[in-house]
Amino acid sequence: MSLLDQVTHALSQVNDPELRHPITELGMIEDLSENNGSITLKVLLTIAACPMQDRLRTDITTAVANVEGVSNVDLSFGVMNEEQRNFVKKVVRGGREKFIPFAQPDSLTRVIGIASGKGGVGKSSVTANLAVAIAKNGLSVGILDADVYGHSIPRLMGLMGQRPTAIDQMFIPLESYGVKTVSMEMFKPERSDPVAYRGPLLHRVLEQLLSDAYWGDLDVLLIDLPPGTGDLAISLGQLIPTSEIVVVTTPQIAAAEVAERAGRIAHQIHQHVIGVIENMSAFPCPTCSETISLFGEGGGDETSRRLSQLVGSDVPLLGKIPFSPALRTGGDEGAPIVDADPTSPAALAISEIAEKLMKRSKSLVGVRLGVST
Repeated sequence: MSLLDQVTHALSQVNDPELRHPITELGMIEDLSENNGSITLKVLLTIAACPMQDRLRTDITTAVANVEGVSNVDLSFGVMNEEQRNFVKKVVRGGREKFIPFAQPDSLTRVIGIASGKGGVGKSSVTANLAVAIAKNGLSVGILDADVYGHSIPRLMGLMGQRPTAIDQMFIPLESYGVKTVSMEMFKPERSDPVAYRGPLLHRVLEQLLSDAYWGDLDVLLIDLPPGTGDLAISLGQLIPTSEIVVVTTPQIAAAEVAERAGRIAHQIHQHVIGVIENMSAFPCPTCSETISLFGEGGGDETSRRLSQLVGSDVPLLGKIPFSPALRTGGDEGAPIVDADPTSPAALAISEIAEKLMKRSKSLVGVRLGVST
């Protein structure tokens, strides 16, 4: 094998940090030549201001320099034209045009919408911490912040002010704590700008966030839904019919009555309601041995009972997350409690719920796995 062939093989082992495909497969190598052990190559970036340029420089230089016989590496960068970027999009999408990958019959991604009857129950905090807990168990996880009016996932995940890399109409989700994240907030000119969208446009926004993002191969996608039973809750059921719903409530019985409605709308559009999470539950007194029920008791059990009656099958209470100031503090600081304080009562409760969610109730029999022999 010639030195140039060895270098080409080494380059085929280098993946684009964001697209997770070999740079040779993406057509990123424009020029490659060799002269007495000195390697000259030009690599094309998808966009001029590629945030991963330094990472690529290090990975490529290291890979080529480690080839026996290479004495020098002269690396330069260029930028792809529109035709070359279109080729990249076709590669990462498996040759298909724009589509929602999770709605395809052969999709193995479990899509779970996190819903609530009303705001203020900690739905977004639960979503963020569940995602991090699932990622800690080795699964590939994504969060879609579909709460377009009250999007808070970027702050909770430590992604404030960051923008995703865009390749024409395709963009790469941001990543933190091992979780890929997409939110409407990432595309607003100013974070303080309100989102004043109505029904049909909201449906289109959700469709674009699902289809224009390059998610890669996800095991689980959590969707942080707006509170209530509005347009986006219905749109999710239409766009991804196989999506499932988890309802978040507080221990207050009055909150349980409202939370039931979120499960009821999911049932009406034939989504599987897989469980209830009670947030802000009783917690141990920091100065005595008693337990404090700051927001009452029984809301989670009542929501579970009502939804089980509604759907005609068991809708279990997946767990109770004790009230924790650290859970709120971690959210404000972009440090999910399951990562910042994994042994705390709230973190342990969330981790237990995550383990229950990771267990598939459905068989893979009849599902195309995309494996050839």
